Formats: sequence, C-alpha cells, structure tokens
Amino acid sequence: MTGSYVGENEIFEQQFLSGEIEVELMPMGTLAEKMRAAGAGVPAFFTRTGVGTLVQHGGMPMRYSTDGSRNVVKTSTPRMAGLFRPPLAPPDAKPTEYILEQAMSGDFALVKAWKADPEGNLVYRMTSRNHNPAVATAGRITIAEVEEIVPLGSLDPNEIHTPGIYVDRVVQGDRIGVIERLTLASKKFNVEGSRERIARRAALELVDGDYVNLGIGIPTLVSNYVPEKVEITLQSENGMLGVGPFPESGSEDCDLINAGKQTVTALDGASYFSADQSFAMIRGAHCQLTILGSMQVSAYGDMANYLIPGKLVKGMGGAMDLVASGSRVVVTMEHCDKHGNSKILPSCTLPLTGKGVVDTIITEKAVFKVLPDLNGLELIEVEKGETVESIKDCTDAPFTVSDDVKPMRESRLPRHSMMSPE
Repeated sequence: MTGSYVGENEIFEQQFLSGEIEVELMPMGTLAEKMRAAGAGVPAFFTRTGVGTLVQHGGMPMRYSTDGSRNVVKTSTPRMAGLFRPPLAPPDAKPTEYILEQAMSGDFALVKAWKADPEGNLVYRMTSRNHNPAVATAGRITIAEVEEIVPLGSLDPNEIHTPGIYVDRVVQGDRIGVIERLTLASKKFNVEGSRERIARRAALELVDGDYVNLGIGIPTLVSNYVPEKVEITLQSENGMLGVGPFPESGSEDCDLINAGKQTVTALDGASYFSADQSFAMIRGAHCQLTILGSMQVSAYGDMANYLIPGKLVKGMGGAMDLVASGSRVVVTMEHCDKHGNSKILPSCTLPLTGKGVVDTIITEKAVFKVLPDLNGLELIEVEKGETVESIKDCTDAPFTVSDDVKPMRESRLPRHSMMSPE
C-alpha cells in the first residue's frame, strides 16, 4: 500500500502496526506528481520535498513484525540527490539539494467524476476533483464512476477536466452525498482557551495580499482572527483558492470541503483545480505563508509532526511539501505535551517533517524567532503571567532573549466573515 495521510483510519493504522500490511508513506505532493509524471511519460523528477528527512535518507518504517512486538522489519531505501538552482530563483542563486523520485502508475486507475459523455470526457464538481485528473492519466486501464452520463455534445468543451483519451470505461453509480466532517458556522467563540490564544497571536503573522495555507487543528482557527485591513486568500491542498467560512446549516455541500475534510464555502473569486496543480502552486513557491501544528520543533527550526514509530501513524500528508516550498513557516502548538514535557527541544527525537524550515514558533506561553544560519532560537514575546525564567523552566531547547522582548500580542476580535467553527 502506498499512501500519504492515513491519520483518521484506525483500522488501517492497526493493520500496519500489527504487521498485516506493508505501507510506503510519501508526501502528498510527491504522490500527486508521481502519477502526473507517469501519465505524461516522464520516468522521474527531482523535488525539494523530503530533503533532510527519512524520505531522502531512508529508514522510514514500511512493515512491522507480526509477533506483537511492533519491531520494524522493513524500512524505506535512500533517494538519490543532486544540486540544482531553484527554477524561479534569481540567476545568481546558489544551488540547493533535491531528491529524485520515480513516476508511479497502475494496471487500473479508478476515478470518481460528476459527469461523463460517451467519449469518456469527464467533469468534476468543485473540490471533488482532488487527485482524480492525475490518477486518470496514470493507469493502463482507467475506469470512471460518474453520477450522470450525458449525451454526446452536452458538455461544453471549455469545461471538460479530463479528456476522454485517458478513460477506458465509464460506470454510472449513485450519488453518495456522505459528509465525513460536517462543520457549520457558529457565532460562539471561546476566545480565552489556550488554542484560541495561540491562534489570535498567529493571526498577526498574516500579511495583506498573502496566499496562505492553514494546517489542521490550531492553524484552522487562525482564520477567525484575521486583522482588520488585512485580506488574504486561503489555499487548500485538495484543490481550492478562496476558501470561505464554514456553511450555515442546510447549505453544506459534500463536494465542497477543505483539506481537513471540513465543509466550507467559496468566496467570490474562488477557483477549483486538481491536487497535482495545487501542489505545483505550493512547490513553486506561489504561496507566501504556511501555518502548521507540530509534535516537536528543534532549536534550529527542524519540525516533526507526522509519525511516532510503533505508536502513531498519521502520515505526512502535504506538510512536507509545504515546509519545503520556501514560504514562511509558522508553527502553532501548545508548549508542552499532555505529560508536561517540552515540545521545543535541542533536537527532534521523532522523524522530521522538514529540516531547518521553521521561521516562528507560537505557543500559549511565548513566541520564538528561529534565527538564520543555525543560530538557534530567540525569545521575542512572553505571555502575561509568564517570565523569562518560567519560559526557561518549561523549554528544553536553549534560546537567547531579545533585547526588546515584548508582552505577547494578539488579534482580539473574531472576523465572522472568515471561518467560524462550532
């Protein structure tokens, strides 16, 4: 089994940890590009995603023992690497490290579309496009399940997403309007909780005009507190620009969700596209800011947020692509884990999502700036009720203190025009 994010599938996770199945985890953007490359006849490509992690160096658990010990019996192999100048960088930019990934195809490609015609032309609806267009190109036999088969000539050629040349079979199925994470608008805000406190401070990192990607959890809350006179465009990895508020009850749509599977709405000027194009935006550095959660962050800006070997299998999803893109990366997380242990460490003990990628760390206690050139952390803001000494007591990583350390700032008032979680 090859996959990217399996964090909410408990049966899959238990089968993997018990040794029943073998799993190759890979970044979501790499998975999308592997399929797109296969369909385009490109055997391999280089990418920044995964540099400095187990994706590059090998050793990622692929199979566990079946004896209940959860010992790893098979791991991933290293990738070949090379130095290249980033494509959109200035001509005098220094070469940087990339890793080689091979295209991935299948005997059969199964896709889900909204409409098809007798030629096999496919149309998808809103964010249900996701990985389907790339998958359709990467199979030796492609089978499309559609909700409606329309007469030839009924589809506007301008609106066809997958040309029929890629499709071998069409099957009409029932519309299954299942919503996995129904999330509706609410006017209730718990603005004093620690997670909300972190989100209110993180909102001050937003810059007018930015294209922004928000991760699952605390980062999603940031959109409630976008400061006045700051307008941003939210990008979702599953294929959407212009993500709007959660819908009012009764207006939700199973084909309009964000990357966290929550129901959303579309703002004026929004657009939908495939997942491979979405990750091309991310990898091409067209987004300016990424806000993510993390399980650990090191003193040098390394982060780990997708795997605890033998215990937790989430998968990296799109996180590795986002942090490798060159955009600003802000980590929002609670300062300590549920056992009271610091999550800001001299070095990460869990497998890395990215090496040296974090710019700012925001917790409910403090804000740290990650200094360039491996110069460590600098404490720049302290929450009310905390002191420099109390921050030192609960932070394992060494850090310097800014000459101008300030009280922790915040964006106070919710912006109801943005997302409003219940």
